[in-house]
Amino acid sequence: MKILFVCLGNICRSPMAHGILHHLATKHGLQWQIDSAGTNSYHTGEAPHPSSQQVCTEHGIDISTQRARTFNRLDMLEFDIIYVLAQDVYDDVKKISGHDFNTHKVKFLLDELFPNESRSVKDPWYGAIDGYYPVFDEIYACCEKIIERYA
Repeated sequence: MKILFVCLGNICRSPMAHGILHHLATKHGLQWQIDSAGTNSYHTGEAPHPSSQQVCTEHGIDISTQRARTFNRLDMLEFDIIYVLAQDVYDDVKKISGHDFNTHKVKFLLDELFPNESRSVKDPWYGAIDGYYPVFDEIYACCEKIIERYA
């Protein structure tokens, strides 16, 4: 199983999702390939946001070695499932993928909790660390559902 999480800059939400699902997959003995990317290149090569790292570390998940990268058309071909974390990200993934876009592969992460609602995970980038905790909890619950569904 190859799973990719995509948000805007790949430093807040998608690195948390990447780290959480990797943690849970390892815990369940699953040999999944998990990665994350952003639809823009503002932060390419950077580590996850310090608040994302802190919240994950407090939950026993180390995401400090991740580095932001930009989503590209080939990701659509390589990954089995691509979870987007927001509507604008979905639109960007569709545009970047062009004729390779596959509606069966691209899913909204929050559809794991709220099927077919296409909800966006709130971007905590603009706020204090307090905003990162509910985002972590929401993503964690979604990742637990992913494990239940595909393990």
